[in-house]
Amino acid sequence: MKLIVGLGNPGEKYAKTRHNAGSLLLDEIQKHFGFDEFKSEKKFDAEISEGLLKGEKTLLVKPLTFMNLSGKSVRAIMDFYKLSPGDIIVAHDDLDIEIGKWKISDDSRAAGHNGVQSLIDHLGTQAFKRIRLGVEKEGGRTERSEPGIDFVLKDFSKEEAGKISSVLKEIIKELA
Repeated sequence: MKLIVGLGNPGEKYAKTRHNAGSLLLDEIQKHFGFDEFKSEKKFDAEISEGLLKGEKTLLVKPLTFMNLSGKSVRAIMDFYKLSPGDIIVAHDDLDIEIGKWKISDDSRAAGHNGVQSLIDHLGTQAFKRIRLGVEKEGGRTERSEPGIDFVLKDFSKEEAGKISSVLKEIIKELA
């Protein structure tokens, strides 16, 4: 079994924000591959959707703990299903990557991302795969005035939403 975890914050207020890029990817995976509808699982403090990806049972997981406590939810799921960090893919926003781009990394530090740091703290390792979705403005940090913590909680502009949509489609092709 595999877990694909989409980091973000719960609720409509945050649904279309940069910080929810990981959750947006899970919505696309769920639709594209015909996974079950997301259901709230109180014992995991997460929304979960189940399906098959490349013939393997896969759970899509959206922690409901808010970004900075995501590790608590993921740890509970791992313990219940007796999974290891190698069974996890974590999708999240990344301010070190311009919007419209993405990277995959393995066994890397949190680099200031509190949701990823929560996972590392609760799992006791950074040895898991990450899909890092770029959310930074074109031209980088010099093109915006607000601090990153405020910037990631803003909605995508119409143009940015189009770029994110294209990136999510690229990732879906990689997963197929």
